[in-house]
Amino acid sequence: MRVLILGATGAAGVLLIQEALAASHTVVVYARSPDKLAEEIRHDPRVTVHKGELDDREALSSAIMGVDAVLSALGPSVSRGPMHPKGTPLARAYSLIIELMIGHRVRRLLALGTPSITDPSDKFSLRMSIIVNGVATLARTAYEDVVAIGETIRTQGNDLDWTIVRVPLLSGANDKNLVVGYVGDGKTGIWVTRAGFASFVWVKKAPLITLP
Repeated sequence: MRVLILGATGAAGVLLIQEALAASHTVVVYARSPDKLAEEIRHDPRVTVHKGELDDREALSSAIMGVDAVLSALGPSVSRGPMHPKGTPLARAYSLIIELMIGHRVRRLLALGTPSITDPSDKFSLRMSIIVNGVATLARTAYEDVVAIGETIRTQGNDLDWTIVRVPLLSGANDKNLVVGYVGDGKTGIWVTRAGFASFVWVKKAPLITLP
């Protein structure tokens, strides 16, 4: 399988690349600053690197052409927090990504999300409500962009086999154990590792994944 990875220079994106290569897939990386990737990734013969911005239709189209799936670790930068740009730039990028995927007949989309994106199977959770409301208060523009990502994928991605993998608080540990479910189901917690996210796949749902 040939997969396109977005957000590949971040910690979760690098893990997605490693998981894809370990599964014997070939990888296409689309990044604004691909030089941030380790040399062993950039020089791996199984990896093709495209440089470009998320609003560059021609460059993004070239990267999507010929792939079997798009795996995205795109999300607001935690370090920028309340400084995330206004106008939901990531959701607008997803709109273009989905349009190009449909045009190139690429059906599979796996996208990083958070519990700010709700799902009909969710139930009330006090702990998760505190976390989501905290983000909405302290990093409003980032919160709005994440919510808009979910809406964009659901409304424009009817012709795709999409997955929104919602993660709560992320850990850098190497633990791939995880629980899959929904907010308030009595099973899921508030933490998951980036390694767990990178190893997870589901179809046309927005599950919550956490550490056991």
